[in-house]
Amino acid sequence: MSEKEDRPVNWHQIDPTEAAGKLQSSDTGLVSEEASRRFEHYGPNELIEKKRKSLWMMFFDQFKDFMILVLISAAVVAGVIGEPVDTIAIAVIVLLNAVLGFVQEYRAEKAMAALKKLAAPSATVIRGGQTESIAAERLVPGDLVILEAGNVVPADIRLTESAQLRIDEAALTGESAPVEKDIAALREADVSISDRKNMVYKGTLVTYGRGRGLVAATGMRTELGRIASLLQDQHEGRTPLQKRLTSFGKRLAYAVLAICVIVFVAGLLRGEPPLLMLLTAISLAVAAIPEALPAVITISLALGAKKLVKQHALIRKLPAVETLGSVTYICTDKTGTLTLNRMTVEEVYADGRLFRAEELPGAGLDSTGAILSDRKPLSLLLTALALSNDSRVDATGALIGDPTETALFELARGKGYLREELDERYPRLAEIPFDSDRKLMTTFHSWEDGRIISFTKGALEEIVERSEKVLIPQGQEEIDRSKVLETAERIAGDGLRTLGFAMRFWETLPDPLTSKQAEAGLVLIGIVGMMDPPRPEAAESVAMCRSAGIRPVMITGDHPLTAEVIARRVGIIHGEGKAVMTGRELAELSLTEFEDRVEKIRVYARVAPEQKLKIVKALQDKGNFVAMTGDGVNDAPALKRADIGVAMGVTGTDVSKEASDMILLDDNFATIVKAVREGRRIFDNVRKFIKYTMTSNSGEILTIFLAPFFGLPIPLLPIHILWINLVTDGIPGLALAAEPGERNIMSRPPRHPKESIFAKGLGAHIVWVGLLMGTVPILTQILFIDSCKTHWQTMVFTVLCLSQMGHVLAIRSEQDSFFIHVRPVPEMTIEAPAFTA
Repeated sequence: MSEKEDRPVNWHQIDPTEAAGKLQSSDTGLVSEEASRRFEHYGPNELIEKKRKSLWMMFFDQFKDFMILVLISAAVVAGVIGEPVDTIAIAVIVLLNAVLGFVQEYRAEKAMAALKKLAAPSATVIRGGQTESIAAERLVPGDLVILEAGNVVPADIRLTESAQLRIDEAALTGESAPVEKDIAALREADVSISDRKNMVYKGTLVTYGRGRGLVAATGMRTELGRIASLLQDQHEGRTPLQKRLTSFGKRLAYAVLAICVIVFVAGLLRGEPPLLMLLTAISLAVAAIPEALPAVITISLALGAKKLVKQHALIRKLPAVETLGSVTYICTDKTGTLTLNRMTVEEVYADGRLFRAEELPGAGLDSTGAILSDRKPLSLLLTALALSNDSRVDATGALIGDPTETALFELARGKGYLREELDERYPRLAEIPFDSDRKLMTTFHSWEDGRIISFTKGALEEIVERSEKVLIPQGQEEIDRSKVLETAERIAGDGLRTLGFAMRFWETLPDPLTSKQAEAGLVLIGIVGMMDPPRPEAAESVAMCRSAGIRPVMITGDHPLTAEVIARRVGIIHGEGKAVMTGRELAELSLTEFEDRVEKIRVYARVAPEQKLKIVKALQDKGNFVAMTGDGVNDAPALKRADIGVAMGVTGTDVSKEASDMILLDDNFATIVKAVREGRRIFDNVRKFIKYTMTSNSGEILTIFLAPFFGLPIPLLPIHILWINLVTDGIPGLALAAEPGERNIMSRPPRHPKESIFAKGLGAHIVWVGLLMGTVPILTQILFIDSCKTHWQTMVFTVLCLSQMGHVLAIRSEQDSFFIHVRPVPEMTIEAPAFTA
């Protein structure tokens, strides 16, 4: 192949003959010499992984955080002044934090390994007219590959032959239903992967039929390779808490150094011994560092993760728990997350009327089990739903079959039309299976008085075109096609997928049994409108998001109308306005143009999974924290780029799970909202710990700092300071990690991404309460230094300790007093009904 042929080609737009010409191949395949030459030019058909950090480098990187460096310095100082207990405690905390960070980073690198597992080990090719099996990595563009059921597709291939070939593309696109393939060229250039019916892609699976095709791309040039490149280019950003703690650590270090210098100099000026003041200043420096902070954060995150598992959310990376509390946008899939992932009949048109499914009457059978009248449209329609159906009930009672057929089966069964009974009275005699060309399926059944009835179901346009009459209670009348299609448009306007049903009576089975003969001259019975309905708890969860200042956004591959209907039903879209954007519209916008509109869009329809990355980037560029859901391999780059990547536990691929921060074990949107609540609770508790420990530390510092100004001796010895630091500061602070959430936790906006950890009065609280806690021990010293010369220091020490105990009780809640807050706040409950798949 020449360099010209190396340029990108829209293979789905050209026919097989033209594709063979561009690839310089034929129906006998490449000759061995040409295949070898191309292998030298293109290289192996495998995914290439970029060089990764060594395990040692990954581990030592955990000690670069500024707060960790401050703690290490404090540990060294504590060791120098002869306080090994403090040194050991800090060292254990730092080491535990490093191990945890190392494990998280190591696990984050596993997505690429999961991607490589999708590759096929071997491929069957035709070379020089001979069929042979070769290692898949030896494939080159232009190779003619044979595909059979059970094969993993070894490269991106333009099909040249297809015999009922069906491909499971769930690993790539997340779509669960196998896609039927053909070889016809497509007109449009901008077609999503799932709509390219004449292409098969590396890593997908052949589920049925057979085919052959020409290799169009190998290795990193395949769709899977492109995703691998995107996945390796996405670097995980630091979490909001990590950014805030880095800033906090720097400020704290400078403040501590300044205070220690002042205390040391003030003591010398007062005439204190230099060695005592040096030890006091150093002890004060160690005491001012909240070394329990990493432990509190780790414990808070671990407890939060444990709690979320019980609520069907598996946290893969602990910092993600807290990040959830900062989320401003939740970009969620529709199918299975906001909806039940189960087709349901919602509307039925028969007898000239439109019914809601729940309004339909029950079975109209007489004592012998026969239909009361074969002229009753509703009775015949529900009978057709049950009989012209290949669904079945397995041993556990679960329905097995195509989602559309199971929806029809359930409606019929719910109205008393049981297929087991109907099959006995009206056994199936023959059938013409569904195929994608005619979009119809017909079954033939024995009927009363020796006649045969055929039921035909399928695309409404096809049914109407082949129908001559319509069934009414009085019999049959000429069909008014415009009226029927107008009704169908009304049903489709509700976001429902329409399916038509017709019938015809026969004296004997038609011979030959062909579509042309059997599916003509039909009598329209009725229309059903179906959709995958919203989960019952979805609307409540969306409303909770809105009250919490979080904007939910739906991203789906479905039709825009269906997406908008679901979005309105669950509350994602309110009122009018252009809130829906299609994948095609998105593709036409540059990133800059899209950023101007991104915050106004609530629904993205007909979106290719790879476009999710563009949505994430645009929202992040506007200063938002984004949670993104996904289940296919194509979703992995967006999941990794998002602040919180959420994979589906039920339908998700291994690659999407490895790239995610959190896995939904029930694929339910409500679970994300519960996780957001938990993230907010954890950050609130970290703030409470900082409020407690920094106020206590400032109280200690002020006690020592103010004493010389009143002509008093240093009230606390170094051992007192370190004891308070280890026992009084740490243990009560750890208890704050388990505090329940505030009453308003989900009725307040998310924290601003750039908000300081000292915002909302925390800094002022540390100053004035610290001043109060420092003043009370000084007053105690003034009052009792003369009368209790042997015990005044014990009194100062005890007052300071008890002040801290009172303080920790007072700050358990940001808004309620201790006496109200002793009663735990109830957890948020969004109960989901149990459904049978």
